[in-house]
Parts: sequence; C-alpha cells; structure tokens
Amino acid sequence: MNEFLENVKKNIHLRTVHSELVGYWSVEFGGQMNKVFHIWKYDNFAHRTEVRKAVAKDKEWQQSVVPNLALIDEQETEITYLVPWSKLEKPAKEGVYELVIFQMKPGGPALWGDAFKRAVNAHVDLGYSKLVGVFHTEYGALNRVHVLWWNENADSRAAGRHQSHEDPRVVAAVRESVNYLVSQQNTLLIPTSFSPLK
Repeated sequence: MNEFLENVKKNIHLRTVHSELVGYWSVEFGGQMNKVFHIWKYDNFAHRTEVRKAVAKDKEWQQSVVPNLALIDEQETEITYLVPWSKLEKPAKEGVYELVIFQMKPGGPALWGDAFKRAVNAHVDLGYSKLVGVFHTEYGALNRVHVLWWNENADSRAAGRHQSHEDPRVVAAVRESVNYLVSQQNTLLIPTSFSPLK
C-alpha cells in the first residue's frame, strides 16, 4: 500500500493535467484494508471519453502506472451524479472523511428521495457533521447513494453521531428514511498528502 501511494504521489500530476481530481483517500476502517478511494470530476460523458482517450495516448502517464499494476488486487469504477439538492462543498481545513454508502430499495429518488433528503439535512442543519456531497449512482449498483461527510477528527465524528442519535429531530427524519433502506456501510477515509480535499 505504501509503495502504491508513493508511486501515485510522484506521478499524479501527469494524470491531473487531463481532468480534475476531487479527492484521494485511503480507507482507515469500515471497509477493506489497503484500499484507496478517489473521485474524478467530468463535465459529461463526452468529456470523460475525451479524457480517457488522452490518458491512453499519454505515454509518460502510461509508463508511470506500470509499477503499480502488480500492486492492485481489484478495481471498481462507478459513475455518480451529485443529487440536485447537493453541491460539492470543500471543507475549510484538514480533517477526516466518512463515506456512507446507502443501498436503497428499487424505485430511485422518486420513491425515497424526499425522505432521504430530510434525513441528511437533519444532520446538516443541526450541525452534527459537515456535508461534502451526496452522490447517486448512474453506473454501478443502482439505487446506491454515497454521502461524503467531513469531520475534524474521528473523535468529533463519534461525538456528533452519538448526540444525533439522541436528538428527536434527527431520529424522526431517519426513521422515515430507513423504510426505504436495504443496507448501509460507513467507512472512515484519511486524505492522502496529494488529495485536493484535505
């Protein structure tokens, strides 16, 4: 893992000339160990296609990734959109991130969107955590929503979570949303030294 991240750090500038890196993290706990998670921004599918073609033709970048190929066990790619009521927020200072993946019942946002929005906004409005963005999967597991939160550290996240569990306003909003929930996974992410989101 350390060798992989050092190689990426040394060469990431070759990739970011082609498109914007939003953030790059390593998984601390709540998921597989020795795992990284990163978000890249594209204007649309045509833009992503152009970038992929340019990256494939970039010999310097292609050569730079060769040492890491033997270090990768598996890779998963999803296409997601920010939901209409969320925008990408950049925290003002460094911290830790929590990626919460919700697998919702089939039916899409038309079925569960309003209740989910109320549950997320209850945490935001009451100041229990800072929302970075809410993303809905277009390609990958459908009816999956990724919520990315920022906290100053893991202890402040734990304190906010415990307080929110005792807040009747949050409890009421979440109780409605869980009627549409299939599963949930929480992962604590640590930003890498080269991640734009710190």
